[in-house]
Amino acid sequence: MSDLLLKVSGLNKSFFGVRVLRDVGFELTRGSVLGLVGENGSGKSTTMNILGGVLTSDSGRVELAGEEVAPANSRDALALGIAFIHQELSLFPNLSVEENIFLDHFPRRTGRLPFINRRILREQAKKALELIDLHVSPATQVMRLPQGERQLVEIAKALTRQARLIIFDEPTTSLTARETERLFEIIDRLRGQEISIIYISHILGDVLRLCDNIVVLRDGRVVGTGPRPDFTIERLVTLMVGRAIDQLFPERDPGSPPRSTALSVRNVSQPGIVKNVSFDLKPGEVLGVSGLMGSGRSELARILFGLDPYSEGEIRVGEARLPPLAPRQAMDKGLAFLTEDRRGEGLMMEASITDNIVLPSIVERSSGFLYWLKPTALGEAARGVAERVRVNTKAIERTAVRTLSGGNQQKVVIAKWLLRAPTIFILDEPTRGIDVGAKYEVYKIINQMVAAGAAILFISSEIEELIGMADRIMVMGRGEVRGFFERAQFDREALMKAALWD
Repeated sequence: MSDLLLKVSGLNKSFFGVRVLRDVGFELTRGSVLGLVGENGSGKSTTMNILGGVLTSDSGRVELAGEEVAPANSRDALALGIAFIHQELSLFPNLSVEENIFLDHFPRRTGRLPFINRRILREQAKKALELIDLHVSPATQVMRLPQGERQLVEIAKALTRQARLIIFDEPTTSLTARETERLFEIIDRLRGQEISIIYISHILGDVLRLCDNIVVLRDGRVVGTGPRPDFTIERLVTLMVGRAIDQLFPERDPGSPPRSTALSVRNVSQPGIVKNVSFDLKPGEVLGVSGLMGSGRSELARILFGLDPYSEGEIRVGEARLPPLAPRQAMDKGLAFLTEDRRGEGLMMEASITDNIVLPSIVERSSGFLYWLKPTALGEAARGVAERVRVNTKAIERTAVRTLSGGNQQKVVIAKWLLRAPTIFILDEPTRGIDVGAKYEVYKIINQMVAAGAAILFISSEIEELIGMADRIMVMGRGEVRGFFERAQFDREALMKAALWD
């Protein structure tokens, strides 16, 4: 039997006359891990959606174990042994682990009526969970599991369908470091079972660590392919963006030290969430917020914007005190909040780019007693700010946000707030799930805002990102502030020690 499991050759695909794949081809052997990298919009998702049966190609050939295949839908792909684990997990939180694993192929009782055989369901679910070392009861509701364990449930689903090829799309974006290590151990175990993996990630260090071979896409073409030792992070970046990036973070003129305070937080507490958090944020400053998962970073951001309550303390914008649970007042005082969950909370995925951009500004840009809107003026304003952040499409009034790459979706979230000209911008994981080129553009937008006098609270799980972008870094742990670091004190080890200190 040949070691070759998958052979893709000459894939082409166009949407509305725009060609997004151009003769894409690569090979994957049994029990190996293939890394697929490229900027957002490079064609990675389109290629994988063709393999997973979500899309059909215009031309080209896909061979699985020597036979040509063309799955018409995801069910066809699963029947062929191709499982696709998307970045946004396809689990039902209100159902149990066992129900999610066997959702589309429940074991049935014998007889005319299609009753589920609960005993066999439980037994088979236990066996699937043992294969991935997930020690939870099959009856546990998925909503009670942390994100890392939910990802393992998705893998268990794939294994019950006898998957020969599993595609992972940005699997670590919502995982802690410990959960990521556990995922990598499972992938190594799958490799040992002759299951092949396609691993898509913007975290290039993980790709170099995990994969046997790498394929690089740019503008719908394969621009680089070969064994892992042939690549470095620098070479991957150059292939992905089509040019060398001398530095990952754009330079910023620090300017003169600000004297006033944009945002003042004093002893803000909420039982079980945050405790006695105090800091000042000044105009023209980037204050980074570091900490491990569960440190209270995102919860603090939501409290500051008025989305979640706090029981003690005070939040002031300039001289004005912000009351709890008042996001409208926060917006009126110049605050903007970029949530870490852009798909679930930051965007209306089915709406157009224009509608998403203008939504937070409709009240301010309407007129008259009945709040009449002026569509032409709103459209021009949306187009102006979309061009400012370089959203990569022209027909913004007709293009649904769900069709955009992750990087362009994030730019739309930024654009909708820029239209309000905020003076204080709370950014929660602003570059999560976007490629190195899109990150660089987001960093430049942040620098432009700072140069215009905005104050930035920058929350990130990537210490290198905070070191590259922040003027100061505040470290949090278990809901408390563990310390502040000035730029001259920035040190990865010192920041990690502060976050881990008990």
